[in-house]
Amino acid sequence: MRSKFKIMSKEYTSKLLLNFGADGNTLIPVVTQDFHTKEVLILAFANKEAFEETRSSAYATYYSRSRKELWKKGLTSGDMLKVEEIRINCEQNSLLYLVTPMGKGACHAKQQNGMPYKSCYYRKIGDDDTLNIVGD
Repeated sequence: MRSKFKIMSKEYTSKLLLNFGADGNTLIPVVTQDFHTKEVLILAFANKEAFEETRSSAYATYYSRSRKELWKKGLTSGDMLKVEEIRINCEQNSLLYLVTPMGKGACHAKQQNGMPYKSCYYRKIGDDDTLNIVGD
């Protein structure tokens, strides 16, 4: 009979056991949350290179699935996300970046006034499946 703690070793170890695959390109989901308000800003992904760049630069860096390249959030727009803390879930298969936004917003989508939305989650789904903008 196997020990309960051996089966759940990732849940009880103090060692980082993220698995980016043998080539480092397995993508891990990253929830990005405002450090102060706790508002969820972005859900993105990181491969090993993006994770290491985030840790060494202290700015949120992801892997863009659409562009198939590293994406340092805000590098072109100025809306960078300074990483204050990185957390990992119990199974060590997703990350939480707690960040301080350094620019005007976190989303690449713009409001009617040209300003970026603070969060990528700026719309709610109505009962009739319409999308309605929530306060920003």
